[in-house]
Amino acid sequence: MVLRTKLAGLLRTALTLCPLVLIVLTLASCARYAEFTLPVLPQSGATRFEWMPREMPVLQPGAPGDWDSHDALNPSVVHRENLYFNLYSGFDGKTWHTGLATSEDGLTWQKQGRVLSPDPKTWEGDYIAANGSAMFAQGEFFYWYQTGARDGPSIALARSTDGRTWSKERSAVISPGPRGSSDERGVGDPDVIRLDDGWFYMYYLGQDRAWRQRIGLARSRDGIQWEKLRSSPVLDLGEAGALDEEGLGEPAVWAAQGSYWMLYTGRDRAENRRLGLGQSRDGVNWKRMPLVISGNAAWDSKVVCDPSVEVQRDAVRVWFGGGDVARPDENLHGQIGVGTLRLLAVPTGDGTLAK
Repeated sequence: MVLRTKLAGLLRTALTLCPLVLIVLTLASCARYAEFTLPVLPQSGATRFEWMPREMPVLQPGAPGDWDSHDALNPSVVHRENLYFNLYSGFDGKTWHTGLATSEDGLTWQKQGRVLSPDPKTWEGDYIAANGSAMFAQGEFFYWYQTGARDGPSIALARSTDGRTWSKERSAVISPGPRGSSDERGVGDPDVIRLDDGWFYMYYLGQDRAWRQRIGLARSRDGIQWEKLRSSPVLDLGEAGALDEEGLGEPAVWAAQGSYWMLYTGRDRAENRRLGLGQSRDGVNWKRMPLVISGNAAWDSKVVCDPSVEVQRDAVRVWFGGGDVARPDENLHGQIGVGTLRLLAVPTGDGTLAK
């Protein structure tokens, strides 16, 4: 699920703002920006992955009338005390909610019901409280999620001790940027990692006034107060004909084999979605890798999106959303699948094989 590409109402509002208000907003935003990288990783040898998907989905939409009756997408999986917690997004035809499913092996899931919904009495509105990134840190679950106006969302935070009952922060933790920024028209699709340097790092989708959807970066000490990378976006649109020529978002980032890796969703001109792979040593400067993950079954023939990853010894397990309808937002017949990126041995300079 990505931000809608038509934000005409929001644009009209922005154009009516007086210059003084724009100056104040810009100055206020400057304090939330910095230049930084993730810890630079040591140089490593070549790495190559092979994609091995499971044929059938592992989590499906609910029955008619259920909170996830139209789509089940956006898995965010956390392994905690021999149990997998999957905070996934469900669409009921009007509203996106977040639900919980649990599993002992990450393959067979038991739905635990809806755990988070937007509050129409607040700034969240009534469209979405979903499309999030979950993590267990500092003794509790953190869940950063997309919410707010349908055309111009922000990123909020909820916390829980058990993954079932959640307490929301009162306001957004990441908001759209100032006039002219790469995320002026909305932010969403958060993915958060925490490194040994003590920082939380969030990769997210930002949409600018030209409707371009690209990936930005922010960091935080506590998961609540964030500063954005001033030089965002860190990953731009692809060339004409590429999988991400019309937009990219929904990142999933991890560190392995001396590199940071990013799976992300790319949209083409026909609204088909596939996963691309990026590689970086510092988390800011990325290069695209040749791997492209497309649907190989009827149920995910048009859409493969929303990756969530688990790093294993010689592989990365990936949960993802899939659908058979090419649309930019919802009603995709969305289901959740799983596959494995298997690390392959590659030749080294001395003729041996390395991983």
